[in-house]
Formats: sequence, C-alpha cells, structure tokens
Amino acid sequence: MRTTHRTSFSWVGLSGVSCNAIAIPGYGSVPWDPRRWPDVHHRIISIASEILGSLLRPKYLVRIEERVYISDETDPGRSGNIPEILIGMRPGGDARPWETGGDIAVDVAEPIVATTLFAEDIHEARLEIIDRERRHLVTVIEVVSPSNKVSGSQGRLSFDRKRREVLNSPSHWVEIDLLRGGPPQPIRKIIQPCECMVHISRQESRPKGLLWPIRLSQRLSKVTIPLHAGDPDVPLDLQAVLDVAYERANYDLEIDYRTEPIPPLDREWDEWSQRLLQERGLRQPKDSVQFYCMFMCKLTTARSRARKPLATRSHGPPWE
Repeated sequence: MRTTHRTSFSWVGLSGVSCNAIAIPGYGSVPWDPRRWPDVHHRIISIASEILGSLLRPKYLVRIEERVYISDETDPGRSGNIPEILIGMRPGGDARPWETGGDIAVDVAEPIVATTLFAEDIHEARLEIIDRERRHLVTVIEVVSPSNKVSGSQGRLSFDRKRREVLNSPSHWVEIDLLRGGPPQPIRKIIQPCECMVHISRQESRPKGLLWPIRLSQRLSKVTIPLHAGDPDVPLDLQAVLDVAYERANYDLEIDYRTEPIPPLDREWDEWSQRLLQERGLRQPKDSVQFYCMFMCKLTTARSRARKPLATRSHGPPWE
C-alpha cells in the first residue's frame, strides 16, 4: 500500500493565518523582501514538490529544475538578486560608513575597502512534472521572483524566454505570482484588480487558459495542475504550501508587523491590514499611537516653555 504525506499539508488557517504567523501573500515585509525572497522561493518550491510528488507517484515524477542567467552591474533587476552589497568600509572592519568630506581634518586621503561587482550566475528554481515511463515533460510550474517583474532585467528576459518555450511546446504552463510589486503578466482580457495571480495554460486549450485573480484579503486558491489527457488534474493548495513554509521557517519570529510592508499598501488595504493586525494583537490602532505621540510632543513643548523667562514666552497657549 502506497503511503502519502497528504495529511501533513492539510491544515490551513482562516484568511491565511497559520498557527504562529499571519501568512498573507504580498503583505509581510520580511518574506516578500527581495533580501529574503530566495529563502521563501526555495521553501515554496520544495514543499510544493513534496506534495505533488506524493500525489502523483508512481506514474509521474516531480523534479526541481533551474533557470540560470547572468546578472551584472548593468542589470536593472540586480538588486532583487544581490540586495546586500557592501559599498565601502574603513580598513580594519570599522562599520562606520565612508562619507565624502567626512574627515576634513586629515591631510592625507585614507583608503577604504570596496567590493567589486562581478557578474553573478543567478539560479531560479522551478518544478517539472515528468511522465516516468515515457520521460516526457508534462507540466512546468514557475513561481515568480522579484527580478522576473523588473522590466528589461535579465531575470525578466530569462523568465519570458522559458514561458515562450513552454507555450510553444506540448507541455502545460503554470505561473504563480504572489508578489504585489511589479507589473503582472500581459493579459489581453481586462480583469479585476488583484494582488496575486495564478495562470494555467493547458496545451490543448491555448491561447485560452485559466486565471485566478486573488485579492490580499482572500485565501490563496486551490489550483488544478493539468496532466496527460485522460488523467484528472491534481489539486495544489497554495495556502497550505505558504502556511507550511511560514511554520517551518519560523517567519513569525522575524516579521515585525508594526512596520509597513514592502511595497506600501494603498489606503484601502492599509485600513484592512490595520484591523486584521489589531485583531491578532500584532499592532496598536494608528489613532491611539498618533494621539499618544501628539500628546507627548505637546507636553514636552509646554514643559520647555514653562521653564523659560516670562519675557521669552509666547502669549498663546503652550501647545501652539
């Protein structure tokens, strides 16, 4: 009897709330930050591979493959791949930043330690579902990275090249975009605004495909991954994948929900996020924080003016 791991991925929190963290796609400033995205991307790919592999055996294999491209200093998407570049340090490891004219009293220029920017080989993982007996590539699953959404970047060119290759082949294409930042993929039919998107292009239905526009307040969808004709689609619960990634990586210990997300939310979603985070006890109401700061500022000003000589005091109330 074949053993699967379906039960370990079956739990899902309401509105994307996992056991120890709020797993809201496109909101958290830590997992969606380009500096930490490689870890998130790796976990999503790995967990999805485990789930699909357990559901599709023995007829299909699920393999992690990579797109590889070179990113140099002229690449507009380089900051999404290599975000923490040390520009300059003082010799000896002094972490003080070097500033032009900072040591004007020194007659001789001091050297700094600079990091030379070399071209980097960037590896971005994807999933491939393969017919085990015929060794035929059935489905390609891509999870969009920040560099894939920067116009003119090597990451965008590499991603578009792979998309065209698959769309002109007998294989199915699955594109999962959980990033709010950057332009979405080009769609001819105008759709409703959305923060996340899943696009599935079945080989037999092209150029038409299925599209899941997902709002920030909605639970991530259970999408249907296409296989060979005659075989039923396999479900992939994206919210469960994200929840397990949050749980395994302990992102709840790293995310500070008191700070604003990257990129910032518009007014509608900012008010919604405020209510959600307040309900979870992760943020205080903005009004109360602003009132407290304003009150302390006025109190400090009043006390400062009260200590001044009468001749220097203004005639208005101390908080004006």
